[in-house]
Order: sequence, then C-alpha cells, then structure tokens
Amino acid sequence: MIQKPSDKEQEYFLRQEAERLKELREEHRRKIAEEERQRLKELHYLHCPKCGQKMTTTTLSEVEVEVCPGCRGMFLDDGELDKLAGESTRGRFASALASLRRLWGE
Repeated sequence: MIQKPSDKEQEYFLRQEAERLKELREEHRRKIAEEERQRLKELHYLHCPKCGQKMTTTTLSEVEVEVCPGCRGMFLDDGELDKLAGESTRGRFASALASLRRLWGE
C-alpha cells in the first residue's frame, strides 16, 4: 500500500524547493550584473570621458599615461600623479613638464 506524504513532509520539501529557487534567482541576478559590468567596461575602456575617442598610451618620464588625440586630454591612473610629482625632488619635473608640452603641441 502506498503511503500519502504527511503535511510536515510536504512543508519540508516546499521549503527546500523555495530555498533552491531563491539561490538560483540570486545566482542569475549576479550573473546578469557581472555581464552588464563587463559590457560597460568594454564599451568605455580607454575611451576619453570628454569626447569619447579612443585614447592612446604614451610614456612620460617612465610613467605610462593615456592621451586623447581628439581633445588632447591626459588621464592618469591611481598613483601616477604622485610618481610624476615625486620626480620634482629628483630634478626630473622639468623634463616631465617639457614632455607634457610636447604632447600638447605647445
């Protein structure tokens, strides 16, 4: 004879299924968020925030900086300004400034 599941047993399996669905939804949400973050990164990576052109990387006093060929803006990553400013104590700031002027065509 087949036994019918008890109410507590059904409640247990319904809770298990609800938890599993919640985990799947959260995993799906994280995956969608990561894909969107990656899409935005690819869309904007190394593009000028001012005019949108593709920036080029150049070396300025042993520091790699990004320069926009359109608006001639220069963008520094975290710590690069400190490296350039720190060189003034070693007497290289003038050469860095001269390099900047060359980049800007002055």
